[in-house]
Amino acid sequence: MTDMDLEFGLTGKTALITGGAGGIGWAIAQTFAGNGARVAIADLNLDGATDRAAALGAPATAYRLDVTDPASVTDMVAAVIGDAGRIDVLVNSAGIGPLAPAEDLGLDVWDPTLAVNLRGTFLVAQAVGRQMLAQGGGSIINLASQAASAALDQHAAYCASKAGVLGLTRVLALEWGGRGVRTNAISPTVVMTELGRYAWTGAKGDAFRELIPAGRFAEPEEIAAAALFLASDNSLMINGIDLPVDGGFLAR
Repeated sequence: MTDMDLEFGLTGKTALITGGAGGIGWAIAQTFAGNGARVAIADLNLDGATDRAAALGAPATAYRLDVTDPASVTDMVAAVIGDAGRIDVLVNSAGIGPLAPAEDLGLDVWDPTLAVNLRGTFLVAQAVGRQMLAQGGGSIINLASQAASAALDQHAAYCASKAGVLGLTRVLALEWGGRGVRTNAISPTVVMTELGRYAWTGAKGDAFRELIPAGRFAEPEEIAAAALFLASDNSLMINGIDLPVDGGFLAR
């Protein structure tokens, strides 16, 4: 039996986090760095990623990334490998969530939502997965959502994109698990990032909070804690799961 590191240390591991300049991605970057990982922050906002990497006070680097652009993904992964030599953990956290009633939903909303949330997750997972397969191991963590498993009002594009992320996660787990690469998903409820606080204040937030048995929304650090577990060697037998961090929302 493998010795368990109950400190959940990531010392010696390189973790790549997309969308790492803000929100959940930034919380995960901080948690990983605090547990010994070398962190690569990839974000469309290079200035923000650079500032975040500098703020970590640990081995950290920043990269510009457009997850929808195959060339950008390829260049970014090559740069991380060139700097760190390997990628042990990938967190696909980049995402967008514009909302509209289904009857009014235009392709100007649908297409970018699917492009960032699903196409982007696939492109980065594929590029990093190839490297992990070559090196003989790694952990991929895809940020899905409770919206992947439950219908949410005005979330047609978002729900579809995140359901696709779950399907992709399971296929990668099936194909790559026997070669040492684990792929799992995390499905948060509403998370109190800066954007979450803005979008879910007032009566709308109060009404939705009542649907969560825990009676509150999640904090970014709670999502980061789940990611830390899935990144660590304590979860070597966990592959292909969706881990809800939703206060019981999906238990209904």
